[in-house]
Amino acid sequence: MNTNVALLNDHCMIPVIKTPEDYLVFRITPHDTNRLAIVFDSSMADDSLTVCVEIFDPGGSTPTHRHNFAVEMFFILKGKGLAVCDGKDIPLHPGDSLLVRPTGIHEIRNIGQDRLYALCFMVPNEDFSELIRNGVRESFDEEDLQVLRGG
Repeated sequence: MNTNVALLNDHCMIPVIKTPEDYLVFRITPHDTNRLAIVFDSSMADDSLTVCVEIFDPGGSTPTHRHNFAVEMFFILKGKGLAVCDGKDIPLHPGDSLLVRPTGIHEIRNIGQDRLYALCFMVPNEDFSELIRNGVRESFDEEDLQVLRGG
């Protein structure tokens, strides 16, 4: 028996495929200036991770915070942002990525005139998706859908 075939048969997983219409969108609190759309989380991935699209209104930001165990990575899709990490200002533009290690004190700000869109990964989840899901349910508008579809 071919070893590669045996490995494929033993480890075959049915992939989870989603489109923007499947994503659940929330604000963590009603007063937040950013929305988070859960792409995948622990409940779907059978692993401790969260992947979301974070959408910042003009002038919007996350509160300054840190994660005790999680590594968080942002990939900027559209817009102009500023990360403040452990007191250092880091400009963010489309195509830029930012890795924040555990215990790093950080926030992300939208410093542009339009919305800022970032793909966000957090491993391990550290209750991030639960925090998002306990927030206020929102939805995408046409601008959001256009960005997510690469338009």
